[in-house]
Amino acid sequence: MVNAEIVTIGTEILLGEIVDTNSAYITRQLRDIGVNVYYLTTVGDNLDRIASAIRIALSRSDVVITTGGLGPTVDDMTRQAVANATDRDLEFRPDLLEEIRERFRQFGAQMSENNRVQAYIPAGSIPVHNRLGTAPCFIVENAEGTVISLPGVPREMKDLMQASVIPYLRERTGGKGIIKALVLRTAGIGESQVDARIADLETWSNPTVGLAAHTGQTDIRITARADSEAEADELIAKAEAIVRERVGDFIYATGQEPLEAAFVQLLRDKGLKLAVSYAGPEPELVAARFSYPDVLAAQSFDAGLDKLLARVGRSQTDTLDYGELSELEAHRLMEASGADVVIAFVTLDEGTGITAMTREKAHTRRYAFGGTNTEAPIWAGTWGISMAWRLVRRIEVTW
Repeated sequence: MVNAEIVTIGTEILLGEIVDTNSAYITRQLRDIGVNVYYLTTVGDNLDRIASAIRIALSRSDVVITTGGLGPTVDDMTRQAVANATDRDLEFRPDLLEEIRERFRQFGAQMSENNRVQAYIPAGSIPVHNRLGTAPCFIVENAEGTVISLPGVPREMKDLMQASVIPYLRERTGGKGIIKALVLRTAGIGESQVDARIADLETWSNPTVGLAAHTGQTDIRITARADSEAEADELIAKAEAIVRERVGDFIYATGQEPLEAAFVQLLRDKGLKLAVSYAGPEPELVAARFSYPDVLAAQSFDAGLDKLLARVGRSQTDTLDYGELSELEAHRLMEASGADVVIAFVTLDEGTGITAMTREKAHTRRYAFGGTNTEAPIWAGTWGISMAWRLVRRIEVTW
């Protein structure tokens, strides 16, 4: 099997000014053709550090894919860095310069003199033609491994991956090998509880079974490697059957379906109505997760406590227990709206209370923290939906 490393280049990534989405895309594409990715590296716009990162990558990976740094400006250093890392000079390619000129003609723009530098690529490398941009790309093959340099512009990078890089790697690997993954998404059960039930599966080598914890939910990823898609599917299916036997009651979806979508579908299937109340910062973030008017009997999303306190007959001078406030609001909302299911959130910096309630049972969680600083609109929303999903499914869990 071929192992790869991705090196993303750009100081703006290290400064947090942009998010590196290229690595995630490339990793998924390589996974689907059976290429392992063991390392992701990000390096700023410094010639020596870029060359060092590429040398290190070549020492531990068969293929190194770089993104970024192929533009015409002074801080675009990838061409020279790859040449330095692979002990060769840059060479001028008149054919690439003409290709760049033609691209500018197609764009209806005048090529600047500094664009000439894009026609220099490491000596002996294989040009990779960029049909969407002005930066020629290249592949360097040597004894240490292969370096494939792509632009940082996502649209160009994706096109080059599909048109050139994937076919090149398929030919190199003989077209054999595939890695497939299935994600089982759970709610209403913590990561440690999932682990206790499937710990033996997590020691498997093929397929592998791993956990990824999120607030209020846990993902179970099953990954299989095989010579064909059918064989990979068979390996995954066997592991999935065991996982579902042990934690199937808590699996709400596969793939990327969000918890709220699965919860709302469960309400629809059972013909139930939902009422939601949220009092805290950034209420619009929570409201966006409940934009399903066909199942909503009532909703209230407030930026502070004043309206909630008035509804439940409390005042700011009272000793405030956020769990108690969420319970009072949940009971009031169920009676006032006639809903079958209620979720009430109360969160400020001092604390958070979440109550989920059906007509048969209620459950409340209390936290001694909350508010904007802890991103409460996100995690409290997930916990509340998880709690309600569990109650509607009538799953008993010790939280």
